[in-house]
Amino acid sequence: MKLPEEFGENVFNDSVQKDTLPSEVYKALRATIETGKRLDVSIAGAVASAMKKWAISKGATHYSHWFQPLTGLTAEKHDSFIEPEGDKVIMRLTGKSLIVGEPDASSFPSGGSRATHIARGYTAWDPTSPAFVKEGTLYIPTVFVSYTGETLDKKAPLLRSMTAVDKQAKRILKLFGIDCKRVSTTVGPEQEYFLISEEEYLKRKDLVLTGRTLFGAPVTRGQELEDHYFGTIKTTIGEYMRDLDGELWSYGILSKTKHNEVAPAQHEMAPIFTTVNVAVDSNMLTMELMKKVAPRHGLVCLLHEKPFRGINGSGKHNNWSLNTETGLNLLNPGDSPETNTLFKLVLTAVIKAVDDYQGILRASVASAANDHRLGADEAPPAIVSVYLGDQLGAIVDSIVKGESYKAAKAAKGDIGVPESPIFPKDATDRNRTSPFAFTGNKFEFRMLGSQANVADANIGLNTIIADALEQFADELENKSNLNDAIDALIKRELTAHYRIIFNHDGYGPAWEPEAAKRGLLNNKNTADAIPVLYEEKNIEVFVKQGVFTRAEAKARADIRLENYIKTINIEALTMLEMAKRDYIPAVSCFIAELCQNAASKQALSDKIPCTTERDLIIRLSELNDKASAAVKKLEADLKSIDKSDILSASQAMAHVIIPGMDELRRYVDEMETLTSADYWPYPTYFDLLYSVR
Repeated sequence: MKLPEEFGENVFNDSVQKDTLPSEVYKALRATIETGKRLDVSIAGAVASAMKKWAISKGATHYSHWFQPLTGLTAEKHDSFIEPEGDKVIMRLTGKSLIVGEPDASSFPSGGSRATHIARGYTAWDPTSPAFVKEGTLYIPTVFVSYTGETLDKKAPLLRSMTAVDKQAKRILKLFGIDCKRVSTTVGPEQEYFLISEEEYLKRKDLVLTGRTLFGAPVTRGQELEDHYFGTIKTTIGEYMRDLDGELWSYGILSKTKHNEVAPAQHEMAPIFTTVNVAVDSNMLTMELMKKVAPRHGLVCLLHEKPFRGINGSGKHNNWSLNTETGLNLLNPGDSPETNTLFKLVLTAVIKAVDDYQGILRASVASAANDHRLGADEAPPAIVSVYLGDQLGAIVDSIVKGESYKAAKAAKGDIGVPESPIFPKDATDRNRTSPFAFTGNKFEFRMLGSQANVADANIGLNTIIADALEQFADELENKSNLNDAIDALIKRELTAHYRIIFNHDGYGPAWEPEAAKRGLLNNKNTADAIPVLYEEKNIEVFVKQGVFTRAEAKARADIRLENYIKTINIEALTMLEMAKRDYIPAVSCFIAELCQNAASKQALSDKIPCTTERDLIIRLSELNDKASAAVKKLEADLKSIDKSDILSASQAMAHVIIPGMDELRRYVDEMETLTSADYWPYPTYFDLLYSVR
């Protein structure tokens, strides 16, 4: 690939629009994209015609309204450009076809707002996210709504949340005499993933059906030597990464960084930040391409948060900031943050929002898969807190305590070797244990799971921060002495929300009891995290900011719990099938061989020792019986759950089924360490983690 000439070659981006659209149409479309001006539908026909011609030149024969239903994935229906004209056909894309599509809405999750006999739904063009051509189809990013107007996707509320934070941030900027056309939230979602052999993957029923290994004894060498992180990239992996970069760049995705992550077979890709709705679309396409590119290299890409027990799982760090179209970053502290009043006010709004709505943020990243990571000394704990670092922490302390702030002198890094250059040191260190950490000019929300749609977290972030900014603007507008009013507000709010700030080790044993003393939430699993979304305070903030209706807010919480129940149920059923049909019979066969060997020895001479066989027979028989009993108990527990009551069913999954699954796994995993490899029915962790060269 020739960079930069071929970067974005498959995207109907700004430069393509400028070259293919009439001048007035181009200006009108850019006004919508850049300033949020309502789309002039009269230009749709011209845009559709240009988009179709460009797509056909790239080999496209179809178009698809590409949307993000509440499955957490993307969805698409493909229609060809062909239209009959006599006994021939012409290629056409009308303005109406560009703007509106009509997929069936009843078969997607809706939280009860859609029934099979109420099927109509609409997709509507999102002109702020560029269309692209992939595999012979023009993909048009859209929102998805029902016939009666309920949003059925993640894009529509994301756009609403962007509008909310834009409106309130501009009110704050106006207090400082700053006029701008738009304040955008920008995001750069880092992406962690595993790569394993496709051949070995296809032999593991649990990986194929659930995305993670439900059984598996720990490998004798995991990540203990800490040598995989940033280590030399294997040849096959390097070839995959180069191929992936080429694909991502062709779609205008700003893939910047790639490296080995902590665990064996784990890796990371980090993009440059961009506007949040484009970042969400790009990340969804990134995950799709990661999976599609892998088989070309004999690999499978695993995006599950915890595909292997005993080694680190995968997350997705969400780097969030606020920027104007002129390049002003509202979270840039500048050289003297202690005197940067705008920065301190916005920082205070973020701290207030995170404290007031910590339950929303925790719920926004909750899933059955992500529950395995949070608090496991490989990801932030399930307790939401804010890390500010030494410099900002000292500034906040001085404000809260009413003390003067003494700025520390800027330091330069020097390793004491004359030949080595002196390097500038940042004002603060990083805290990898913090869920929500300030990192220079942005906040890094580190709780997201690797396969999550990042829209959920950013809908929550945008909404709650818009709400805090609105409260501040309401209080400060028309104040006669604005500076004094701002100072008083900052001191009051930082004091009120000081409890959410934690600049220490989130993995340490002291933090959980300390967080409890502070009154912070500690919802360790999805069954406990999601019900917070039903609370009136948390529904009201979404309604007030115009992001969800009450019905939409409740429906989405219902869907999250339903998904949790279904996920655990599928995993439990898969475990039962593997245990009954494969593991328990395999161990029984090995026991039978041991018994036969022991009997043959004894038949030859009673003086031949059989201690090894006897001990193995006894231990494996005990474990196999315990595994069989665990299977029966798990089956009975699953049958006893009323899945129509999602609150009680989710609690049962979290506190009855998952412990039962853990018990069954414990017996099977120990049997793996005692059973001959010739009898073991599935590839082991060694086979999965170390077979790629």
